[in-house]
Amino acid sequence: MLSRQPDAIIIFDFGSQVTQLIARRIRARHVHAEIVPYNANIARYNNPSVKGFILSGGPASVYAKGSPQADPRIFTFGKPILGICYGLQLLAHNLGGKVERGEKREYGKAVLTVRDRGRDSLFYKTPLKQTVWMSHGDAVKKMPKGFTVSATSAHSPCAAVSDRVRKLYGVQFHPEVWHTEFGTAILENFARNICNARPQWTTRHFVSGAIEEIRAAVGKKRVVHALSGGVDSTVLAVLLKKALPSGHVKNVFVDNGVLRLNEAGQVRASLSSLGLRVKFIDASKDFLRALRGVTDPEQKRRIIGRKFVHVLMRQVSRGDMLSQGTLYPDVIESVSVRGPSDKIKTHHNRAPEVLHLIREGRVVEPLKELFKDEVREVGKELGMPDEILWRHPFPGPGLAIGILGDVTEERLAILRTADAIFMEEIRRADLYQKITEAFAALDTSRAVGVKGDEREYGYMILLRAITTTDFMTADWYRFDADFLARVGNRIVNEVRGVTRVLYDITQKPPGTIRYM
Repeated sequence: MLSRQPDAIIIFDFGSQVTQLIARRIRARHVHAEIVPYNANIARYNNPSVKGFILSGGPASVYAKGSPQADPRIFTFGKPILGICYGLQLLAHNLGGKVERGEKREYGKAVLTVRDRGRDSLFYKTPLKQTVWMSHGDAVKKMPKGFTVSATSAHSPCAAVSDRVRKLYGVQFHPEVWHTEFGTAILENFARNICNARPQWTTRHFVSGAIEEIRAAVGKKRVVHALSGGVDSTVLAVLLKKALPSGHVKNVFVDNGVLRLNEAGQVRASLSSLGLRVKFIDASKDFLRALRGVTDPEQKRRIIGRKFVHVLMRQVSRGDMLSQGTLYPDVIESVSVRGPSDKIKTHHNRAPEVLHLIREGRVVEPLKELFKDEVREVGKELGMPDEILWRHPFPGPGLAIGILGDVTEERLAILRTADAIFMEEIRRADLYQKITEAFAALDTSRAVGVKGDEREYGYMILLRAITTTDFMTADWYRFDADFLARVGNRIVNEVRGVTRVLYDITQKPPGTIRYM
């Protein structure tokens, strides 16, 4: 990547779940950013193409035994450095300051008071008062020599610090998350003004680079592509079609029995419109048989992941490659990718069988460094229509993780109908593209209701709609009361076995987008 992108910012990952958002925000301003492990050989990045370094956040304490530490050589290169949260504490810890356990853990939104908005400040052309997102237990109690405070908050007297002579900067908050209202501007100030990195990263560069990488990885082999019909796998299918000769790609769609209402038919039509040839496999009975009686969400994901790979691998010959539309949020929530981040949940595209194929070098995942909005930009560059690019995400485990309990045919039928009503009303209200992801879930706990003057115990339907650009953080969509009343009334009246409808107003974090 660096050979094609002469100006780059290198991000050392110390285990934050949102490290990739740093790269995403910087790339949004057309500066190439690359994430490497915190313990990578730093000498290889001491070259003119690297314009600066960022030390990410992380869950550890800098003074704890065994905590990940920065290579001290980074401070001898003379390149600008920005420390974020744990990264700020690393700066202080390494350069003679003092980090201690804070008197009070600071989590959530905070108001920042800016003291320095000069041309070489992180806060150039941003307001004196601005909202940021804090998430830390430790704090800098004593700054290293040469540092001054450039911003404070109610509980963080060193919310932002800088040493302009050595071009060292640190922030206690997270500019990479969308809750920090001027976070992108702060990161752009660092990359463009302080590091003097040129804006050379574009979607066109990514597409041309991805095509080269696909051709290099695949050679003359055949690729079996897992094509779900969602945005990610469909964009990749078009990219594969562009990169490889006709007949070198076999697109496979697997009906796992936990799809939405009329999903298979809709996918068939949309893929046909793109000129993609697809083999459709109905394995629904096998999946549902394996899921019978299973309530644990992680076990559901593992079962579906194993079954999916098992069905898919029947289509894969010994010399074939496997292709998946994996995105970075799928990877970072499943395994520790570059730094010591914690696993959140298992994704089907990170089932053990897939990880084994990855170790064999038989998996093609050119989108795995991207977020959903970037994938849509790639699709736009490839000339794909909006109705496909703006389709809401639907996870591989499907409705199985939308049922908070064991999966049965009755519950699937109830959830499919409720979900279809919700989506129908969203489209009718012209809200589909204003919402990033919406779905219904079914709580198998029974709640009392009254129908026809009689008491009835039925299921509760949980509605969720969120807005986000990166899927690492998300906010709930503010429907008006009339819309929610209309949806709730339709579901209770039209779906037999449902007595309650609830709307979820939890952000991510602390919640996740899906329930399981």
